[in-house]
Parts: sequence; C-alpha cells; structure tokens
Amino acid sequence: MFRDPTFWVGVSFLFFMALLIYYKIPGKLGEALDNRAEKIRQELEEARKLREEAQAILAEYQRKQREAEKSAEEIISLAKQEAVFFADETHKALEESLERRTRIAEEKIARAEAQALEEVRVTAVDIAVAAANKLISANMSGDVAANLIDKTIQDLKTRLN
Repeated sequence: MFRDPTFWVGVSFLFFMALLIYYKIPGKLGEALDNRAEKIRQELEEARKLREEAQAILAEYQRKQREAEKSAEEIISLAKQEAVFFADETHKALEESLERRTRIAEEKIARAEAQALEEVRVTAVDIAVAAANKLISANMSGDVAANLIDKTIQDLKTRLN
C-alpha cells in the first residue's frame, strides 16, 4: 500500500484538495469567475449601448442625408424656375428693346421723309417763283410787273409754309 504509486497519488491529491480548501481557493476561484462574468456582462452591456448609440447616430445621419437631398432638389427646382424666369425677362427686355429701336428708326424715317417733302416743296416754290418771274418779266414791263412779282412771292411763301 505505501509502496503503491497510486496510493501516494491519491494522498497527494487529497492533500492538495485540503490545501485548496484551507486557503479558500474554490471561493476565490468562484469569486474570480463571478468577477469575470460580471465584467463580461458589463462589457456586453456597454457594447449594446454603443451599438444603440451607433444606430441612433446612423439614423440621424440618414435623416440628415434625406433632408439634404430634399433641400438640394428644392434648390435645383428653384434654380430652374429662376432660370426660366430670367430667360423670359431677358426675352421680354430684348423684344422691348427691338420694338423701341424699330419705333425710333421709323420716327427717324418719318422725319427724313417729312424733311425731304419740305425740301421738295421749298424747291418747287422757288422754281415756280423763278418761272413766274421769267414769264411776267417777259410779258409785262415796268412797275406793274415788279409789284406783281413781289406780291406773288409774298403770297406763295405764306401759303406754302
């Protein structure tokens, strides 16, 4: 029995177990395992909170992104409307400018025509007076012809002008 190695292994084992119990190793081991389990539970709880926060932040950024896209679409729509408005305004302004320039050109043409007609009228009067002067001078003589010519010139100028 004392020579049997199995006996000594058993005695050593019992002695080892007694030492473990004496030094309260199973309690300390259980306490260490409990502490480790609590630490793991806290880490899991913290990880869960971080995950929830990350999901909340992700949802917030997704909401902000949707708002930004909506805002961008509104800005683009507004810019298109403004572009159409400015194009219409520019077109109207161009048409008004062309109408104004056309009206001014027509007025200049009308004034030039009126001036040309006046010049033709004045020239016609001068020619008529000169012709009448030649005819009267050739057919009449003396003071009667001079008086008649002067009177006719006065009358023609006042009637034609």
